[in-house]
Amino acid sequence: MARNKPNVLMIMTDQHRPDHLGFGANSIIQTPTLDALAARSMTFTSAFVANPLCQPNRCSILTMRYPSVHGTRHNGIALDWNANTFVRRLRSSGYRTGLVGKGHFQNFEVYPQVAREQFDFSLDEQARTTGLPGVDGWDRYESIRRYLDEDVTVPDDFYGFDHVEVVPGHGDLCTGHYVAWLRDKGVDWNDISGPDNAAWVFDEWSEVRKPSMSPDLYPTTFVAERSADWIEARADDAEPWFLQCSFPDPHHPFTPPGHYADMYDPADMLVPETFDDPHTNSAAHLQRLAARRGEVNNTPALKSVNERQLRHAMAYEYGAISMIDDAVSGVLDALDRSGQADNTYVVFTSDHGDMFGDHGLILKLFTHYDGVLRVPFTVAGPDVAPGTSDSLVSSLDIGETILDLCDVDSFYGSQGTTLRPVLDDPVAEVHDSLLIEEDQIRDGLQAGVQPRMRTLLTKSARITRYQNLDFHDLYDLDNDPLELENRWDDPSAKELRQDLGEQLTEAMIAAANPSYRPNFIA
Repeated sequence: MARNKPNVLMIMTDQHRPDHLGFGANSIIQTPTLDALAARSMTFTSAFVANPLCQPNRCSILTMRYPSVHGTRHNGIALDWNANTFVRRLRSSGYRTGLVGKGHFQNFEVYPQVAREQFDFSLDEQARTTGLPGVDGWDRYESIRRYLDEDVTVPDDFYGFDHVEVVPGHGDLCTGHYVAWLRDKGVDWNDISGPDNAAWVFDEWSEVRKPSMSPDLYPTTFVAERSADWIEARADDAEPWFLQCSFPDPHHPFTPPGHYADMYDPADMLVPETFDDPHTNSAAHLQRLAARRGEVNNTPALKSVNERQLRHAMAYEYGAISMIDDAVSGVLDALDRSGQADNTYVVFTSDHGDMFGDHGLILKLFTHYDGVLRVPFTVAGPDVAPGTSDSLVSSLDIGETILDLCDVDSFYGSQGTTLRPVLDDPVAEVHDSLLIEEDQIRDGLQAGVQPRMRTLLTKSARITRYQNLDFHDLYDLDNDPLELENRWDDPSAKELRQDLGEQLTEAMIAAANPSYRPNFIA
């Protein structure tokens, strides 16, 4: 059925570096489907996050606002139920909207003790109240445990999505609507999930393991199968649609099932050039990590790994990515079969990166090296000419670009910028610099306060300030693209430090909440 407006399929992965893709110049990993998609897309090679952590940046993509503005500053803070989102704008303009997979707009409730340890709950009232009036548990629609105990029906308008099948969690520990899907197949989640049920567990880090479940029962398959079904069911709809097809992998734990666990030999993995960085001129918390190389645990925090740990994690992460690539092929096939491909924009991106051996580190938190900040980002569609652009792009821009492509108005208070000029001309620039935020709960910096980090990034330099520390980050990327020489205390870099510091101040001022209007307008 002919539609006046285009559809949008947004494919997301989790904690995925752009150089862990074939089209990201990786000669080892096999991602033929995503490579082919990139070949017919505008590929952005300088796409960066607004925050290098799952929940804050996913909420920034959704709301087109900085975490300090939308309020989900770190994992564990549910997004305001009434927050405006680009998906709500699409929905109010007649779009059918769907989410299949990881949303992470609300709490996973994995470490509830962390908040109790860090905050004073002696006062009855918080500074702000929010929620869904009359609905207890409005902020628990993505709770990992909740789906193991009950069948959960998500409200009709879930941040703008009218169809929702969530998959909270990661790897072989995902739950959500995936649990009921398994149950319909006669499979009990408790019998196939986690390290206790794994077929093999790496002896140095249990976050690297091969699940006992077959690929057809893995969360990646659920996301792809249900996304394909939803797309095909829209073939005869008069309304245009937006679907977020969101894979929980390749975020750790690294648990590719079946033959995907055996696709890559750890011995064949390439160790990054900066792996042996001694961190002699890094911030103190990175020096402490470097001194404890090989001491890993199962928390999501940054770690310093030895070479054997890195190679095994990378081989398994590559397997998870190749499985996603095969799964995306099925979703795109559904788009073709249903006759909707010619009228559909396909966006591919991730929520943040992973250090994966850069500077001897893995995962994320408490660092703003390129490995965690840069993400893959491609846009294909009816009027998008294939190409490559190194223009600076923020996660905040994704929603604005989608709205523009769909000819739907944005809302006052959005902090994103449409990338239509860059889609029309790859050398066009919409940003001179990018502001990147990070707030955390635990004092991983040992600074005596809840950690706050703010970064100003340009094509030629990066400055990162840590709250309550005397030593910060300053990198001249033109002359040091691998970020090996922190020049914060270098007298010869005084002018660079001052210039970037002033730009950072200006960016933080400009990022203040712009959304509230005066109550009298003549």
